[in-house]
Amino acid sequence: MRIESNLPSTIDVDARLDEIARRYKQAGGVGIHVLNLIGGSADGLIDRLPGAVRRNLESATMKALNHAMQAAHSSRSYVKDQQGWLNQAVSTAMGAAGGAGGLPTALAELPVTTTLLLRVIQGVAAEHGFDPAAENVQFDCVHVFTAAGPLADDDSADLGFLTVRMALTGRAMNAVIARVAPRLAVVLGQKLAAQAVPVLGAVAGAATNYAYTSYYQDMAHVHFGMRKLAIEADIPQEELVARLRLKMGRKPPKL
Repeated sequence: MRIESNLPSTIDVDARLDEIARRYKQAGGVGIHVLNLIGGSADGLIDRLPGAVRRNLESATMKALNHAMQAAHSSRSYVKDQQGWLNQAVSTAMGAAGGAGGLPTALAELPVTTTLLLRVIQGVAAEHGFDPAAENVQFDCVHVFTAAGPLADDDSADLGFLTVRMALTGRAMNAVIARVAPRLAVVLGQKLAAQAVPVLGAVAGAATNYAYTSYYQDMAHVHFGMRKLAIEADIPQEELVARLRLKMGRKPPKL
């Protein structure tokens, strides 16, 4: 991490929170809306997958995440971070290719798309001044896959606890991936089901990849934007989250 706080009094915290709130609203529900448009409710989509695929979805997601961590990190030495629109275009093309052959090609495309999404998240981290090679930033990048954001009243706080309190080791990273995998498996399962029909799956794959790339890109901006603002303005993260919650018209969390 290479961010330093020099003149926090010059920072317009409210303006920065307004921008983060805009990103948050922009991201909310995009993937689900697209899935509803192309094939019915998100819950119903996963039920369409073959039983063997459903049973192995979580383990496949964990493998995809582990592969993505290695591939995304190593690729940074020879592939530069790209503009958001280009990431979306590449992801859309990959989704179309993955869906063109139905479920077999969609399964083959899954780890590649996961790697691209992680690279997108890493690129946003770098854009906000964080070093993607730093182990704590790598934890944060995987954390973004929870996709809920700082206002969610869910187990994202537990993931945050893991990233802060556990030793920065491969074992700790595996623990974080294990916590993220069930939620991401639902997302990727919806994507696979939408791609399961050959030819028509190409359209579905393109649409879902575009939606998810846009979504995770925005959520990464929210996540790292909050982290950067906390450092530069020298304001505790909890206070910034409370102020963002008010801007979003959310009620305070239950104690």
